[in-house]
Amino acid sequence: MFKRSKPSATDRKREIFVQGATQPILKNDLRNFHALSQLVLSAGGLKPTPVVKHSKSAHFEIEILDAQTRKQICIVDKVSPTSTIHDVKHKFHKACGPFLKDYVNIQSIAASSIVTLYFTDLGQQVSWTTVFLAEYAGPLLIYLIFYMRLTYIYDAKESSRRLRHPVVHLACFCHCLHYARYLLETLFVHKLSGEHTPLKNLIKGCAFYWGFTSWIAYYINHPQYTPPSFGNRQVTISVLNFLICEAGNHFINVVLAHPNHTGSNACFPSPTYNPFTWLFMLVSCPNYTYEIGSWISFTVMTQTLPGKMIVRFFDK
Repeated sequence: MFKRSKPSATDRKREIFVQGATQPILKNDLRNFHALSQLVLSAGGLKPTPVVKHSKSAHFEIEILDAQTRKQICIVDKVSPTSTIHDVKHKFHKACGPFLKDYVNIQSIAASSIVTLYFTDLGQQVSWTTVFLAEYAGPLLIYLIFYMRLTYIYDAKESSRRLRHPVVHLACFCHCLHYARYLLETLFVHKLSGEHTPLKNLIKGCAFYWGFTSWIAYYINHPQYTPPSFGNRQVTISVLNFLICEAGNHFINVVLAHPNHTGSNACFPSPTYNPFTWLFMLVSCPNYTYEIGSWISFTVMTQTLPGKMIVRFFDK
């Protein structure tokens, strides 16, 4: 039998050295594998390359309904998302007449591919310039008709027998000056838009201006008209105040028609070297203040009830 030889001390040292050298290598491999697995788990699955979808250009169908009966008038089809109300009205009004200019994108008001609009017929339209010219030209002519004391308005015998007081002539001058200024400012000062308004607004405005003018002119130019209680002093002060208010109203309208600009923004008017514009320091729209002052002066000058009613209207 063979005896197993005992390893020497040198061999034992070699084995211990080899085992000690291999253990760190195994530990490093395990750490690297664990780190790699954690990286894969945290990254998740690989995502496929996204496919680019080419969307087709969507079109809308716009249904036009009557606002009162809710009945369908027509359907405007093949309307692109970038179309405006102007484009829709252009298609709708090909058979119905002119169209208005509105610049609202269909896409901003569309909740789905079908858009419902309600149509309201406002009737015959007139421009704002026509409205103002008709409202202001009427009082100018109507007052002159009453000033001439036509026979079908006043009694001819009484008109020839009674002489007119000087305040009657001053009232005619002030009234005509007031509405002549309105007409000239409408044509040359005010910047009116190209928009239109229903014909009924023209009728209502003319009814107010023409009606009040007839009421005022009838009493002031009547043969039995009595002059103011305080005589010439009351008339003189009122006329001067009326002219000042008329001048102030005109200068304020000129300033409002030509606002100051800083860059692309328009600034609110401010007082200038013109004393009539200093009222901007107290009120935002002095033209109405001067307007009320003019009618108060006219009322005190003529001392009539209809003038007081107009002052109360503008005061509201």
